[in-house]
Amino acid sequence: MSYPLRRLRRLRTSEKIRQLVEETTLTPKDFICPVFVQEDLKTRLKVESMEEIERLPLDDVTDEIGTISDLGIPAVMLFGIPSQKDEEGSSAFDDKGIVQKAISQIRSNFGDKIVIMADVCLCQFTSTGHCGIIKENKIDNDTSLETLANIALSQAKAGVDTVSPSAMMDGQVSAIRKKLDDEGFTDVSIMSHSAKHRSNFYSPFRDAAECAPKFGDRKTYQVPYTNSREAMMEVETDVNEGVDIVMIKPALSYLDLIAETRRRFNLPVAAYSVSGEYALVKAASKLGYVNEKDIREEILYSIKRAGADMIVTYFAKEAARSLQES
Repeated sequence: MSYPLRRLRRLRTSEKIRQLVEETTLTPKDFICPVFVQEDLKTRLKVESMEEIERLPLDDVTDEIGTISDLGIPAVMLFGIPSQKDEEGSSAFDDKGIVQKAISQIRSNFGDKIVIMADVCLCQFTSTGHCGIIKENKIDNDTSLETLANIALSQAKAGVDTVSPSAMMDGQVSAIRKKLDDEGFTDVSIMSHSAKHRSNFYSPFRDAAECAPKFGDRKTYQVPYTNSREAMMEVETDVNEGVDIVMIKPALSYLDLIAETRRRFNLPVAAYSVSGEYALVKAASKLGYVNEKDIREEILYSIKRAGADMIVTYFAKEAARSLQES
């Protein structure tokens, strides 16, 4: 029996037909925009390794959030750079810390017009540059849990909508959920960096946030990029501990894990398109090797196609402008 030639190209013959059959859509509503705010900074400071990304003084936060909101982006992720660091990362859970001040300012000026998310980690705040408390030259997981829970609580008091633990400490979601619930913040959600891999794609971020470890590395607490089953166990652990949104980080080299997470779990799935992914595109575009707009959209569409419900991306503002114009 012979079959007629199946001409799939019929569904590609015009722009309007292609739009009708488009399986994956991308809008500014899919983005979470990272924002760096630095204590005691007077003017914006460019991040050399991340073109067009800046650290903001507190006085500029309102204008920046206004720009982000006007682009139709529904959420921001706050990262803080303190003026003083110590071994305990005490400024991270100071109710008058830089992140807490930024949260309060955004809430005061924007109400519920934008979702305020904040990173919950210690690497920017500790003198060691590690994501947990160091005892006897190694991370003390359980001591770190109490500190992470205190950070989340201080952010909740300031008015955060979603806390986002990224330290990769065992039990961090459970510890934070208990602390928030015990203190009456049952409506504050948790978006965990559930499978945060020990990645070389983080290098520009460490420049942006001044959080490179002063000794050793993070191999003892971040997921090896060789182990997909281990990554899924991390996600499952967070689900069992009561997380609201799970995240795969980085995104582009981990599309298989985004897809597997989407297949296995019914919770919302976030993906973090990290600093190295951004910097590589910017560098290649500057040299004329790629068309930045085209490759940026291809990357973001691929992350969404893999199963991400939302994407944390440094391209958020540029991509939102481009999508609004198209």
